[in-house]
Amino acid sequence: MGERYRLQAGDALVAVDMQNCFLPGGNLGIAGSNRIIAPINRMIRIFERKGLPIAFSRDWHPPDHISFHEQGGPWPAHGVAGTADAAFSPELIIPVAAVIFSKATDKTSEEYSALHAKSDAGLTLQTWLEQSNTKRVWIGGLATDYCVLNTVLDLRNAGYAVVVLTDAVYAVNVHPGDGDRALADMTARGAEMIKSDEVGD
Repeated sequence: MGERYRLQAGDALVAVDMQNCFLPGGNLGIAGSNRIIAPINRMIRIFERKGLPIAFSRDWHPPDHISFHEQGGPWPAHGVAGTADAAFSPELIIPVAAVIFSKATDKTSEEYSALHAKSDAGLTLQTWLEQSNTKRVWIGGLATDYCVLNTVLDLRNAGYAVVVLTDAVYAVNVHPGDGDRALADMTARGAEMIKSDEVGD
């Protein structure tokens, strides 16, 4: 196994929007997306055992968010703060030491990228990564062609090495091939693509 597939100091894991709203049965549920829970949980266990930082992002919308159909947006109402739809999957492992970052909390702005999402303490994900001395960010979650894509591109623009766990992301595919195009775009911007079972335990 290549050294680049082994975790090291300076690595952090970010699980993007693993919420009920995007999983089967949710208000914006993606059929088949629940298959990524197991590989994400595997990575969470590995990071936790190694004492490396773990973050979760979530959509945490007000009920009248600009992205909702009722306000002329492209999506059905989803991820409304405090609802069961916005909760993380009950199958998801959430370690005590993990930090949760909420995004798109302002009704007037969409926020696909998690980089500027905020914790309850008011810390942005970017500041948290800096304070954690992160050099390389490992990414899984939903959806490949929206929040994962935009988070990865922002991380690359901010100078981070990024590893996308290809079996731990899943696309909406509003247009056929959107997910594949997103993976190609992230690769072109310097993100590395591997499967979770290629990561040394």
